[in-house]
Amino acid sequence: MAFFVVVFLSVVGGILAGDHFHSYMVGFSLATVAVGCCYWLSFRHTKYPQLALLLLISGFAVKLGITVFGVMWSMERELITSPFVFALSYLFFSIASTYAYFKYREFWNKRIDAVKARLQVS
Repeated sequence: MAFFVVVFLSVVGGILAGDHFHSYMVGFSLATVAVGCCYWLSFRHTKYPQLALLLLISGFAVKLGITVFGVMWSMERELITSPFVFALSYLFFSIASTYAYFKYREFWNKRIDAVKARLQVS
């Protein structure tokens, strides 16, 4: 159900941002790439728990770097025509993609746990 709400809000936001569609798409793409890279880097499996804080900080730095570089590049090429539409799009898709990544991880953890349970029963 939450998936359909996110899709519906995304489509409605895209329609409402009609004149500033480029700003909307830049916000979408930057948020998705930045959150994806941060998630990929921050939640790596490691044998050393002491690296957890370093991985979280490096994930944050990568997210910040991608966002700053993407905004500078988009402003230079005049893709962001409305900073307000861009900011709302970036905020919404940051939250939505974070939710999606955590749901994806939860799905795979359940599958892995089910496989481990089946292997232990056998």
